[in-house]
Amino acid sequence: MVMSTTEPPSYSADIPPEPVTKTTDTIHVELTPHHLDSLSATRFVRSPSAGATVLFIGTTRDFFNDLPVSSLSYTSYAPLAINTLYRIATTLLQKHSCTKIAIVHKLGECPIGEESIVIAVSAPHRQAAWRAGEEALEETKDKAEIWKLERFQGGEGVWRANRDGAKGVRVDGEKEEGSK
Repeated sequence: MVMSTTEPPSYSADIPPEPVTKTTDTIHVELTPHHLDSLSATRFVRSPSAGATVLFIGTTRDFFNDLPVSSLSYTSYAPLAINTLYRIATTLLQKHSCTKIAIVHKLGECPIGEESIVIAVSAPHRQAAWRAGEEALEETKDKAEIWKLERFQGGEGVWRANRDGAKGVRVDGEKEEGSK
């Protein structure tokens, strides 16, 4: 769902001061207010039984639908979102016969050019790692309880689910009340 906001440009989401994590020998999921570390995620998934490691780094871009973006701010219901990320990771490890997976998402302010999500996947073969990495991103955007405030040059901002969609258009495909 997309909502306009009257949040001042200085608005800062209420985020945990320290990372929220859930980790096993094969899964690491994290929501963090700190800068993301792609090398750490890659090291986590490294394994002698994996012949492939795929790394995806999502960054804040400076334009969305021809509008200049000044920044993004991510917020989440962390206790629920961390469990959702863990469930996504568990499902993908099994589905694609992967070795390890790490999904790390930024919370709070994410300036232009800064990483907002890092996904690393290892598997015995590259095809499984590629597929699991892409699916991890899509599932995270679709299911994780993470929202973003997208600010545009000039101060306008839009709250929306953390998935692809158009500014001012509901991203869940439902029709607005009163429309046909």
